[in-house]
Amino acid sequence: MIIDDAQPFPFAFEEDSCALLLIDMQRDFIEPGGFGESLGNDVTPLLEIVPAVSTLLDGFRYNNLCIIHTRECHQPDLSDCPPSKRHRGSPARRIGDPGPMGRILIDGEPGADIIAPLAPLPDEIVITKPGKGAFYNTELEAVLQSNAISHLIVAGVTTEVCVQSTMREANDRGYDCLLATDATASYFPEFKKSTIDMIRAQGGIVGWTATVDQIVNALPL
Repeated sequence: MIIDDAQPFPFAFEEDSCALLLIDMQRDFIEPGGFGESLGNDVTPLLEIVPAVSTLLDGFRYNNLCIIHTRECHQPDLSDCPPSKRHRGSPARRIGDPGPMGRILIDGEPGADIIAPLAPLPDEIVITKPGKGAFYNTELEAVLQSNAISHLIVAGVTTEVCVQSTMREANDRGYDCLLATDATASYFPEFKKSTIDMIRAQGGIVGWTATVDQIVNALPL
């Protein structure tokens, strides 16, 4: 498979060695009333990408390709949440505090769930991660190796934080990564643009970029 119009140059991959990695499409980040909004953010840009992410997800499901979802959340006792993470800044609510969707970013609480339109199917992999990057203190690399994955199509939120962190981690581990530009979002549009520019700068120093249509059109639908 080749995405000819990917940037900065065509992205080639084998079906069986490519996975879709959906980053943190969770209620607490995306839905009104969640943790993201409690920090003073406008969640509209994140809501707007849901149809594009759904299209990408449907394309991978139709072709029975590997699909991996991630969720950023912590154990109820916060043993995997460094105090420096929990206490940084002055948010209205902190990780572990009660919120409209249960305790914020706590595994098992409603707010930590992936939004209903993108809910994982029973055979899809879900990685629970305590950090920004999806490789830190998770089984992600073992999952990729056991499935013989070498190429990742990445989407999700937020572009400049968890998405970029994961792509950089993957790049350092030898994976070829492509970011779906209309299936990722930030609370700050200028941060999204800057991240996309950084990813594909210098001949794809971190990875490639393409639109959802460009990706899906390369699949053998």
